[in-house]
Amino acid sequence: MTDAPLPNALSKLLETRDWLMADGATGTTLFNMGLSSGDAPELWNVDKPENITRLYLGAVEAGSDIFLTNSFGGTASRLKLHKSEHRVHELNKAAAEIGRNVADRAGRVVIVAGSMGPTGEIMEPMGPLSYSAAVEMFHEQAEGLKAGGADVAWIETISAADEYKAAAEGATLAGLPWVGTMSFDTAGRTMMGVTSARLADMVEKMPTPPVAYGANCGTGSSDLLRTVLGFSAQGHERPIIAKGNAGIPRYMDGHIHYDGTPELMGDYACMARDAGATIIGGCCGTTPEHLRAMKEALETRPRGERPTLEQITAKLGGFSSASDGTDDKGPAKRERSGRRRARD
Repeated sequence: MTDAPLPNALSKLLETRDWLMADGATGTTLFNMGLSSGDAPELWNVDKPENITRLYLGAVEAGSDIFLTNSFGGTASRLKLHKSEHRVHELNKAAAEIGRNVADRAGRVVIVAGSMGPTGEIMEPMGPLSYSAAVEMFHEQAEGLKAGGADVAWIETISAADEYKAAAEGATLAGLPWVGTMSFDTAGRTMMGVTSARLADMVEKMPTPPVAYGANCGTGSSDLLRTVLGFSAQGHERPIIAKGNAGIPRYMDGHIHYDGTPELMGDYACMARDAGATIIGGCCGTTPEHLRAMKEALETRPRGERPTLEQITAKLGGFSSASDGTDDKGPAKRERSGRRRARD
């Protein structure tokens, strides 16, 4: 038995709408502003706040109802790579403060979601990070986000069930409601072997369940929609999040380019809605131009039947694997690298 989430800004907005649009890519946008590969985006919250304001405004002006703060790598373990582990509270608070200012000037309700990405460490028993240490790191980050005015903690791109739970506990200790997405990028499973069915059932049993849960990033929009269908198949009523990449990455002219057009992302957004998602956004490669096309499609195209796998591939391209991870044919659980991974 789990407690019902307390009323919060995101829950209230969900009660008034059939769908909400989240934002697009943080990393892609900041790299386009001049962020160098390997640098910590979170430092720009203090060093270049005008760029972070532009990042948030891009999503809000494109019609997003929710945008994520520039704090994906804001835990002490990530910031330690940049000798900034002592600045966790400062950098997360700044990320949320800039967001609060943008949201409050929007002229409508816009949710500031405090992004909390993976620690980059491998958890026990395969790695050195204990559950309690992970909770402590996420709690510290969440306190900074809350102090800056975040409405909700947005846990994302997680691969391990224990790390997902630790992040949720850290957010809850800070008094923040939370949502959480995992990245299903290994034949329908996360890198640590979690399936869509397992996540859907797991969140219903957590002491403080999320406002919403789902998938982000991964290998492409087709794969992500197959994962959303996996969530829907479990029959729970909790809102589902779909935040897929803008197509498939290609290396062109010295940088990574995502091949998803605005038109394709409009198709993806409507298929995500019809597949059962309530909160729909983009991840890697998704620009404000993509978001505008998604918003227009969601507003103008009627709701349809739940798409079939054949309809998904016909519109968005083929899957990266034959398995969706729920048929016991997916890969065995394996360790992940401890290197820093950019969200998008």
